[in-house]
Amino acid sequence: MKTKSEQTTEYIIQTVAPIFNKKGYDSTSLSDIVALTGLTKGAVYGNFESKEDLAVQVFLYNVKRIKTSLSDYLSSAKNPTEQLHLLIKYYREYYNNMFDFGGCPILNVTVDAKNVNPVLYELGCVEAKKMEYKLAIIIQNGMSNGEFKLDINHEIIAKNMYSMIEGCVFTAFTHQDETYISNMMDLLEEYIQNKILV
Repeated sequence: MKTKSEQTTEYIIQTVAPIFNKKGYDSTSLSDIVALTGLTKGAVYGNFESKEDLAVQVFLYNVKRIKTSLSDYLSSAKNPTEQLHLLIKYYREYYNNMFDFGGCPILNVTVDAKNVNPVLYELGCVEAKKMEYKLAIIIQNGMSNGEFKLDINHEIIAKNMYSMIEGCVFTAFTHQDETYISNMMDLLEEYIQNKILV
């Protein structure tokens, strides 16, 4: 059973998560947070050490939400080949699924906080590397079981794929045009077929 303080903390994080993702750390004011939560300034800061502490916890919450969603989506795959195809399918639906939420939290934080908040920026970079690493593991597993070519470099392939994904997500949300994602997913399918699969 959660304490009242824990419930309040959780409520604040869940409530302000979309606005932090959309507006960023610097542009989200305490007034925004108070208006969204309906709590007083004292109640907000009674649960967090600072605005930065709140922003960090909100970012980790947002990232966990995305990672859990993606992990659940890929969980039905029987092998690395299916994982890559499901990954593409996931991102084909990403724009519509994330539009109201403001897009990719990892991308948003690393762009927004780079010259403003080194703590958030570093967290964003760490989470981005984790995503890239998971892609590398999928590719390495596919190489090990004979699904993928053995003369490829799993780390380079993962970097290429992650760059393609994050790049098209960035441009799609910047221009509010999902075709940037769908077009890149078409290219990714060709890339997987020609460069990765045996």
